[in-house]
Amino acid sequence: MNIGIIGAGHIGSALAVRLTSLGHSVRIANSRGPETLGDVAQKTGATPATAREAAQHGEIIVVTIPLINIPDLPKDLFAGVAPEVPVIDTSNYYPLLRDGQIRELETGSITESEWVQQHLGRPVVKVFNNIYADHLQNKGTAIGTPGRIALPVAGDDAAAKQKVMALVEELGFDAVEDGSLHESWRQQPGTPSYGADWTAAKLREHLRSLGSERTEAQHAEYLANHAEQEKQMAAQGVKLK
Repeated sequence: MNIGIIGAGHIGSALAVRLTSLGHSVRIANSRGPETLGDVAQKTGATPATAREAAQHGEIIVVTIPLINIPDLPKDLFAGVAPEVPVIDTSNYYPLLRDGQIRELETGSITESEWVQQHLGRPVVKVFNNIYADHLQNKGTAIGTPGRIALPVAGDDAAAKQKVMALVEELGFDAVEDGSLHESWRQQPGTPSYGADWTAAKLREHLRSLGSERTEAQHAEYLANHAEQEKQMAAQGVKLK
């Protein structure tokens, strides 16, 4: 397929490496322009492009930039892109380390990807947000391999979600249905499955145990968990991309 990746950080680069190795044609963009992507192109095999060029190239489009930068994307980014082309959102909310506080995400009225969807003006499918970039690049395995890592996939467009889930499987991971975009809180930072590399059976059981509608207690618990994780990351000097 032709795949456009908007964002050349850890996840974007890891995806580009894997996708080009599988024979897909990948165009990758960043915020500074294609002329700054020489090292990324050499490492990944992807073709440097502008954000609009990457979007126009894609039969699937991946948006993998810091959440706080989502509103700064060109308003006509998807002009001319067919409505059936899936847009993947990999973003996570890091208020302490990067994004500052976003009121709607603090209150829990919407999920991170619902917020992204509102700003993009286009349906998104959430996946690749809860796995480390190194694991995404190097830990994919064949279908049926014991211990194969499972990734949750959430979205409102059934056809787009199925196309994305097929790509997840091709990359070497079990794609697990995580319901609507409103239910994607179950794979956000601070939740037990975030970065856990669980198998499909364990992930499915966990998602069922949480229910579909986030309670105030769950929201408070996971915000607190994430805040503690961010403090530990800050103490370790972790820098986000």
